[in-house]
Amino acid sequence: MKKIINPWTELTEEGYNCFACAPHNPCGLKMEFWEDGDDIVSFWNPDDNFQGWVKTLHGGIQATLLDEVGAWVISRKLQTAAMTTNFNIRYRRPMPTGDNVTIEARAHISEIKRTFAIIKATLSVKGRVCTEAEITYFCFSKEKAVEEFHFRGCKVEGEE
Repeated sequence: MKKIINPWTELTEEGYNCFACAPHNPCGLKMEFWEDGDDIVSFWNPDDNFQGWVKTLHGGIQATLLDEVGAWVISRKLQTAAMTTNFNIRYRRPMPTGDNVTIEARAHISEIKRTFAIIKATLSVKGRVCTEAEITYFCFSKEKAVEEFHFRGCKVEGEE
């Protein structure tokens, strides 16, 4: 696996403060990402502040993790920005919280239709899928991604 370099970390003055992936957002999830073949992966530890029910991860946080890992698939694999247009989620089993819990968020491109990318994503704990989603993103042109979303490319460590 190769660690993905967050291309927006230098844009704090422009307003980059993403709840999911900004490393400096004090209330955020601070997600980081790796490329694993066709997949993009993130590992996240859900402390008890993210509960929906006792020792159970809030469903909205689960949706955020899935949407974010899906968006990073677009950034890395298609080298552009995108926006979510459809999100279908299935909560299969409770997702725990706590100091010794690590969630694996994993996503890949399932299909591309013109300017839309369909992403399959899962959340797992100890290899067991707890939540899954199919997410559709509208992919912006590379020009619009640069001009309006400050997209400067998405590289992995060691890539020039």
